Amino acid sequence: MNTKRNVQIKRKSTALFAAVLLFAAAGHSISAQSTVRPSAEEIIRRLEENIIHDTARMEAEMVVHDRFGEKRTTMDIYQEGRVHTLIEYTSREERGQKVLRTQDEVYLYYPDAAELIRLQGAALRQSMLGSDISYEDVSGNKTILETYDLKFLSEEQVGGRPTYKLELAAVERNVAYPKRIMWIDRAGYVLLKNDMYSLSGRKIKEIVTEKVDQIDGAWIPVVETISDTLKSNSYTELVLQEIKLNVRLPRNIFSLEQLSW
Repeated sequence: MNTKRNVQIKRKSTALFAAVLLFAAAGHSISAQSTVRPSAEEIIRRLEENIIHDTARMEAEMVVHDRFGEKRTTMDIYQEGRVHTLIEYTSREERGQKVLRTQDEVYLYYPDAAELIRLQGAALRQSMLGSDISYEDVSGNKTILETYDLKFLSEEQVGGRPTYKLELAAVERNVAYPKRIMWIDRAGYVLLKNDMYSLSGRKIKEIVTEKVDQIDGAWIPVVETISDTLKSNSYTELVLQEIKLNVRLPRNIFSLEQLSW
């Protein structure tokens, strides 16, 4: 896939959407890794350094592939640390619809109805515009280390790149994915693959990065493929087309009052 993007950076700053969404691709030249294997905790800390920043503004496209064909949705994404995320859809059909995550709450705004909806419980598992991404995937404000116990499994090759393979087990029951298996690039500490499991041990989602860009010294996933194993013949691509880090965001942009503007 050839994706043009104009990346403007001042310095390292915010967590990328994602969310949910922490990966890297093969085929990039990344600095040589250390010969001494770090602890699982250090691997995760260095992974999060690539995605946790102060503020960011991104333009993105979400492409849903299913049995009906292909649907493209464009959006602007604003973030502040790991706590606040605002998604504003800009494509024709969805223009003006917004998703706000603040602390542990997720809100939807529909301009046609001037309606604000707070998502709770099972509603968080709903698909975002028919994609393989759920609202649950963009909720939560804790770090990986706060959410999971870690276990180092092995060193494996993924897409021709050496990785650290880790198992993550949730420390609380109210976690979207009680178990994860992560393959983290040994050189750049970016995620090549992320398998997510239910409490029963069933694999329910897989996320793979197709491409990364190096931005201000950090490796940022810019093309990701998300597959929900509970849905047949479906997968979603998330493409970040423009990324601006450490930008000044509009005042109160993450407030409920501003959501309806």
